[in-house]
Amino acid sequence: MSRYLLWTVVVSLFLVPARYGGTADTETYRQLNMLGDVFERVRAEYVEEVEDSVLIEAAIQGMLSSLDPHSTFLNAKSYGDMQVQTKGEFGGLGIEVTMEGGVVKVVSPIDDTPAHRAGIKPGDLIIGIDGEQVFGLTLGEAVDRMRGPVKSEIVVTVKRESIEQPFDVTIVRDVIRIKSVKSKAEGNVAFVRITSFNEQTDRGLDKAMKELAEEIGDELQGVVIDLRNNPGGLLDQAIAVADAFLEKGEIVSTRGRGSRGGQRFNARGGDLAQGLPIVVLINGGSASASEIVAGALQDHKRAIILGTRSFGKGSVQTIIPLPGDAAMRLTTARYYTPSGRSIQATGIEPDIFVEAGTVAIASDSGRRREEDLRGRLESETVNSDTTEDSGALVSETNDAEQKKVLLDYQLQRALDLIRGVALFEDRV
Repeated sequence: MSRYLLWTVVVSLFLVPARYGGTADTETYRQLNMLGDVFERVRAEYVEEVEDSVLIEAAIQGMLSSLDPHSTFLNAKSYGDMQVQTKGEFGGLGIEVTMEGGVVKVVSPIDDTPAHRAGIKPGDLIIGIDGEQVFGLTLGEAVDRMRGPVKSEIVVTVKRESIEQPFDVTIVRDVIRIKSVKSKAEGNVAFVRITSFNEQTDRGLDKAMKELAEEIGDELQGVVIDLRNNPGGLLDQAIAVADAFLEKGEIVSTRGRGSRGGQRFNARGGDLAQGLPIVVLINGGSASASEIVAGALQDHKRAIILGTRSFGKGSVQTIIPLPGDAAMRLTTARYYTPSGRSIQATGIEPDIFVEAGTVAIASDSGRRREEDLRGRLESETVNSDTTEDSGALVSETNDAEQKKVLLDYQLQRALDLIRGVALFEDRV
């Protein structure tokens, strides 16, 4: 009976290729027979009783996880959680992760989530969960352990490149509600931050751009699109975002095997920015769908890419439903930018390389100027081509007392770039 149960699984996986291949592969069936023998022996003689479904799921998971870090088996619970996540609301810590060297690597923390507030950073390695090592777990198992009841605590052990010793971070789980598009006016520049690509992204972008256009009006100089620490998401949403700023041309193409492999996606016309300058911010936490958008706008010379090299995930995963409300996430293709670049493991190189950082500036609000001094000389029109230096600023407070303002250096460079282009175009 047990052998029949396993063969029902393995034959369903391999029957189609055999049917169309003409002759059965003897070596393949010998290996499948060995798999059945192992299943029976474990089922009968392992020191503790194990459910058949657990063994079969583990066999499928092992098959998929051996292919690449992104192919995996989703049982009914994991599949349900994934469907909720793509709708923009789910429970957990708020991090996008992958597997590297047997441990969990953080691709990016999601804005305004428990992990983000706890200081988790892109590139962090999670080597322990609640005191237990991660090494030896599959990515799915590690993710399951990081999930839990809302308001419950979890302690993750983190190894960070800039810190010699691993350290513990306590995070309180919460319901993660992702507002994937955030926006504000930065003077006469529209700033749009996209935190992930879920089912709400294209509508959120359209709404944000319309509101900013109304707020800034005819003085709008350009758009900054912030994709930093955006781990990606739905392919169709990445295409929609790139399409929103392109009048024509290819956005992305995919190449793989079979019917799921080769596709091309083209812009349909219409530019939300109305031809104004665009700067896209990226960094090492910008992955997958973020890289599709950045690559498309870069290749079409529609935007200047500023920041640091992106993550480099250039593969497409397809969710394939399986019996029993399960599914598998299978890597089915690589994607390519309009110029034919594959960014798998190489990432998007920015046009202007700017390291992350903050700049502290002193506010002048506490300083007194010449015009504030009693008995000052009044201004006169100077007819001569030469004048003497009027002298330094006069202040009654020292530098330590000046108010400090922290600025996002990459964002400031982007805003300066937009304003510089607008100023140049006005003068031409």
